[in-house]
Amino acid sequence: MITAPIRASLLCFNPYNKCFSSVSSIQRFSFFSRAKSTALATGSAGLKLCFGDLCSNSQISGGVKVGAEFQFDRRSMSISSSNPSPVADQLLMENGVQPTELLIAVNDEYGGVIIEMEEPMDSEVFRSSLSASLSQWRKEGKRGVWIKLPIEHANLVEPAVKEGFWYHHAEPKYLMLVHWLPKTENTLPANASHRVGICAFVMNDEREVLVVQENAGKFKGTGVWKFPTGVIEQGEDVSLGAVREVKEETGIDTEFVEVLAFRQNHKSFFEKSDLFFVCMLRPLSFDIQKQESEIEDAKWMPVDEFTAQPFWQREGLPKHIVDVCLAKMDKGYAGFAPTPTITSSSNQSSYMYMNCQCLNQPSSSRI
Repeated sequence: MITAPIRASLLCFNPYNKCFSSVSSIQRFSFFSRAKSTALATGSAGLKLCFGDLCSNSQISGGVKVGAEFQFDRRSMSISSSNPSPVADQLLMENGVQPTELLIAVNDEYGGVIIEMEEPMDSEVFRSSLSASLSQWRKEGKRGVWIKLPIEHANLVEPAVKEGFWYHHAEPKYLMLVHWLPKTENTLPANASHRVGICAFVMNDEREVLVVQENAGKFKGTGVWKFPTGVIEQGEDVSLGAVREVKEETGIDTEFVEVLAFRQNHKSFFEKSDLFFVCMLRPLSFDIQKQESEIEDAKWMPVDEFTAQPFWQREGLPKHIVDVCLAKMDKGYAGFAPTPTITSSSNQSSYMYMNCQCLNQPSSSRI
């Protein structure tokens, strides 16, 4: 092993301990055949230079500049903070001269870190910083690493994949990648697994139901009259989504009453599962104004005429929908009404869907 000292200058700017390192003079190089990683660790009293299992006593506080003699491994020298939250403003020395900045990240609640790439970055510089950061996070015992890449930074996808990341999910304006660091079973949560749809049962006082014919999709050109249906939007509650869908397709204002039933189906839309809620709504207006882009026709139809259609007499989902809607109107069937509540984990307003009719009955009247 050939060794030689290099004299380096370190300057810290408190209170953030943002440290920069520069080589003030190089007398001769040092190469280790089996050198341990050299780390710069930030402690409460200042800075301490460490290499292998040895640390110098040189410390910095209050922005005082000091020099220190140390030996290094040009392949594995790194800088680490004793307080990794947030992991930021840290530098890694590569090749003894060129500093590589660790990526800015914040700790999540499950022992991992989250990186949000907000500024553009050269792909090679990014991969170098990412590789250095992963090495540091492994030493710190981090678990999952998440990278949120806005669509304008798509050039960083390939270097992230080359460092072991894979796609977790995508939204219109960003892609989320993830990497599991420990050599243990991956316990990261899967991507969102379900799509939520609704079917709106709306009946007026004349026992007429609100129905539509669609001008696209599998019902186009079939002549089938059906209830308004649609998909719940992100961040939208089932009850509000049902009201919105009826308004968009028919122009009818409604009040949400109950969830009458729901069905779960798998490998439905892009291999995702599907939750489909049959909802009852009360009409507040009656003049139909159909949606031109999706609806061929819309009208109020006598319920007996609606249920007489061959499609709705089929065994399976269509017949179940008809049966539960008629049971609600004629047999006192009780669905699940939305009850406002607060979600304890997020302290946000939400709804609990319950059979309030049975819940509020006196005990003596229950079966």
